[in-house]
Amino acid sequence: MKPFTWAMGAALALSLSAGASYAADTTLRISLQLPLTSHLGQNLLLFKEEIEKNSNGDIAVEIYDSAQLYKDKEVPAAVGSGAIEMGVASLTRYVGDIPAVDIFYQPFLFDTAEKVLAAVAPDSAVRGPLDEAIKDTGSTVLWWQAYGGAIMLSKGNPVKTPEDMKGKKVRVFGKTLGDFVTAAGGAPTLISGSEQYLAYQRGTVDIGMTGVSGVKSRKLWDVMDTITVTNHADIEFIVVVNTDFWNGLSDEHKSIIQAAALKAEADVRDRVMQIEDDAYAAAEDNGMQVYRPTDEELSSWKAVSQPVYDAYTQKAGQLGKQVLDAANNL
Repeated sequence: MKPFTWAMGAALALSLSAGASYAADTTLRISLQLPLTSHLGQNLLLFKEEIEKNSNGDIAVEIYDSAQLYKDKEVPAAVGSGAIEMGVASLTRYVGDIPAVDIFYQPFLFDTAEKVLAAVAPDSAVRGPLDEAIKDTGSTVLWWQAYGGAIMLSKGNPVKTPEDMKGKKVRVFGKTLGDFVTAAGGAPTLISGSEQYLAYQRGTVDIGMTGVSGVKSRKLWDVMDTITVTNHADIEFIVVVNTDFWNGLSDEHKSIIQAAALKAEADVRDRVMQIEDDAYAAAEDNGMQVYRPTDEELSSWKAVSQPVYDAYTQKAGQLGKQVLDAANNL
């Protein structure tokens, strides 16, 4: 990292710690790829406020937003190795170690809010085994951050059916989403969230894929003009802590952190629908067209999706079968 950029990051972290870190017994540094103004950033600020208030300053929280320290794809290794205490990463970033995590990216599997809520409950038959498997990477899951449904971005015209994707380069943020694009005739390109804006601006890809809240927080309306509301996957981020670091904390500090994590998770989950509504409104206010596919058009997407499920069951092993069966039983 360039010295000037590092200095800016350090200054921001010091300001965020609100003077608490100098007296703190424990400091939690958290890496976030999104801006602090995003709803995930605001959720971390809620966590920070709870921690520092309830620990009387004994625990300080420093948030390094906008990928100052690590890109999204680097967070699992950074936290797992202990290079940083905590980080926020898209769930799909763990697919290399745990292919089963991509259950949430199986096309149209979680097609109602009720199914999503049931699947992401902390002890559900879908989430529970995934949290347990992530422990093998050196990280412990503290809470999940809802990000909403996956949408598509384009210029000029909406992406109504797979025909509109054929031969196009498409930004994806996970292997299973890439399989979905391939099944629809497109060419997937893996691009980190923090690199989206430039990719769209430079024409690196023709079609984008993200959550609508990211359109607002990253001002993607400057470089794309159309949203197609497919909601073909449920985007989840997870906040993880290095397991060795976690195990070394006192029971009192663990209790304070767990309570703050529970509050943060409930808050972001309760607000995600309103966050998405606000983001759609902001997109339209900034000149974007929002297109909602017809039932017939959605059926055409579902019709090309079977190879994605086939690839998942082959790669995800017994754990994948276990969570897929649980998802189908919701």
